[in-house]
Amino acid sequence: MSQGASPNNPHGKTVNLQDIWDDLSDGIRDIYSRQSMSKKRYMELYTHVYNYCTSIQQPSNQQHSVKPTKGKKGMTPSSAGQGGAQFVGIELYSKLKEFLENHLSAIKPRGKDLVGESVLKFYTTVWEEYQFSSQVLNGICMYLNRHWVKRENDEGKKDVHDIYTLCLQTWKSCLFSSMHSAVTRSVLKLIEQERNGESFITRLISGVVDCYVELGAGSDPIPTKGQNFTIYKEYFEDEFLKDTERYYLAESGSFLEHNSVTEYMKKVETRLTEEQRRVSVYLHESTADELAKTCERVLIERYLEQFYTEFNVLLENDKEEDLTRMYNLVLRIPNGMSALKTRFGSHVQSQGLAAVEKCGEAALNEPKLYVQALLDVHCKYSTMVHSAFRKDAGFLAALDKACSHFVNQNALVEKAKSSSKSPELLARYCDVLLKKSAKNPDENELDEALESVMVIFRYVEDKDVFQKFYSKMLAKRLVQQNSASDDAESNMISKLKQACGFEYTSKLQRMFQDMSLSKDMNDRFKQHTTTTEPALDVDFSIMVLSSGAWPFTQGPPFQIPPELQKSYDRFVTFYTSQHNGRKLSWLYQLSKGELVTNGFKNIYILQVSTYQMAILLQYNAATSHTLTHLEASTQLKEDVLVQVVQILVKAKLLDCEEEDMGPDSVVTLNTGYKNKKLRVNLNVPLKAEQKMEQESTHKSMEEDRKLLIQASIVRIMKMRKELKHQPLLAEVFQQLCSRFKPTVPVIKKCIDILIEKEYLERVEGNKDTYRYLA
Repeated sequence: MSQGASPNNPHGKTVNLQDIWDDLSDGIRDIYSRQSMSKKRYMELYTHVYNYCTSIQQPSNQQHSVKPTKGKKGMTPSSAGQGGAQFVGIELYSKLKEFLENHLSAIKPRGKDLVGESVLKFYTTVWEEYQFSSQVLNGICMYLNRHWVKRENDEGKKDVHDIYTLCLQTWKSCLFSSMHSAVTRSVLKLIEQERNGESFITRLISGVVDCYVELGAGSDPIPTKGQNFTIYKEYFEDEFLKDTERYYLAESGSFLEHNSVTEYMKKVETRLTEEQRRVSVYLHESTADELAKTCERVLIERYLEQFYTEFNVLLENDKEEDLTRMYNLVLRIPNGMSALKTRFGSHVQSQGLAAVEKCGEAALNEPKLYVQALLDVHCKYSTMVHSAFRKDAGFLAALDKACSHFVNQNALVEKAKSSSKSPELLARYCDVLLKKSAKNPDENELDEALESVMVIFRYVEDKDVFQKFYSKMLAKRLVQQNSASDDAESNMISKLKQACGFEYTSKLQRMFQDMSLSKDMNDRFKQHTTTTEPALDVDFSIMVLSSGAWPFTQGPPFQIPPELQKSYDRFVTFYTSQHNGRKLSWLYQLSKGELVTNGFKNIYILQVSTYQMAILLQYNAATSHTLTHLEASTQLKEDVLVQVVQILVKAKLLDCEEEDMGPDSVVTLNTGYKNKKLRVNLNVPLKAEQKMEQESTHKSMEEDRKLLIQASIVRIMKMRKELKHQPLLAEVFQQLCSRFKPTVPVIKKCIDILIEKEYLERVEGNKDTYRYLA
């Protein structure tokens, strides 16, 4: 519809309201009576309003007519006169308002004294008809809205509204004001009946809600973007939330008196779902958050202490479904989770400590038993966190803290009186997995087992202890050539490197390089011996190991047998010719060989250590020797010699009548030796060696720690130049915590050592401050 003159009013003639009102009011009455209306009739009514709004009016304070003039874009001719809008809209606006008031006043008595569903049926039916009719009327008066109403609003008149808003405000003043109390009470009564299991027509409530929300739009003096929920919240939502709180306070208290907490949680879950559905079916969506908060406060927050107590019971009985339910409920309460996380951590910690204590002292010698006990607890509660607690970061942190405690501080550690016992047993378990045996798992199982080891390893505080023991055991596996799989060894080193960095595994990787170089060296040496004279009369092979990478120390004095001397000299000459300036230090305690016997009924192949070989070869000259003779021939210390001889006596290869051997004890070859196996392994570790090895490992670890602490202090001070005592301690802790936890006394001792070495000095007049000396 254009803004110029209508075809029915081509010259902008004067149209009086009295001329059109009778027909217009009849049409409006038909609209509100829900009479059918043709498109033609609708256009006639629209044209009445249009002609009236565009007519030329005679202002009462002027003698001349206002002629049409070309004004600004979007303005009609009547807008050229100052305040002209008043003469082409006010009378029609007043007539429409009067009509609406009369119409609603006639309807109002029909709703008097109605209650319950009756009042709701009346209110929603009348509202729906009135709202629809008002929208039609608003369409008919669109031109009035766009021009006259708009100009009135622009001039600051707040009591003039578009026709639809006028309809809403008239409803609010005529019908809503007198009926809202009865209507709201009836709605709340129906909702309570539904909560009690009764059914009703939801349209009765949604109709009321729609009305209250719509009336909010009509309550704004100046229209704003978005909806206004003032009426809805003031006259319904506030009362609804109070009623909800009252209802659930009574229900929850009564339910808990006769049912368990787990049953109560199921009830709460059901109620929260019902309230959520209630919002989606017949309440406004803006109520959802406040309704949820009210229900959570009354049904959950009020009973948190009972929930916390029940949480421990559910953990004890592994009730994962109920734990999930409790987690989902308590998650709704701000800061409600902190107590659950604390209780979860305490429970996991106690379970871990109990599992280790249950192992007893047997775990000291069975690392698999110990590690499996730790893994079982971690796996159980890790699964629980992932399934019941939805991988909640807080529960994961509580699990990690608890596992770190029972891995590093448990009954076994206390019995051993050493904090390094846990990493030592973990390293020994790795040795069991990676050492060649009849019980080796297949490749996939081995990889899973190593991954499980890494789970526990991440909780170990003294990772340097694990590194020491692991490197010693790896070295033995490589030297003795009894690794189950080179791929598995490399895989484990990769896992350690990923967890702790390149420096942690650099020596381990160097060991593998040495093994490869030694293989090449052996091939070249064998080729050399076959092309030069004289040929070797024994199968002689060697491993050349870098002294800085391998955790071996020089063994006791030893004289190699004359039978090996030629091979020994030949290799030394070969090696020095290729590597001038290098010194070879022989580790006889790690060497081994095979002897073929000819003095027994059967021919046996004896797998022996070099010490055992030296002793047995003495019996080529005579069948009996004193301990003094054997000592002189081998140059072994008496305590080491006695242990080696005792192993051979226990194997019934040698005989000695005296249990406590002395220098004059006679050791005789058992010429009647028999064994079901033709290949006999006699190479077992010496107890003295094992004990000495453990002691040296712990001793070297302490020394290594002091060096690491000193290096850390120097790095920090080189960067800071000057630093007080406490900040220095804090930075040292931060740098070294991934390897081990240094103690304050040791750090102080290292500071004193560095002051003596003139790396640091105390600042004069401020003794708790250190200065770096370049």
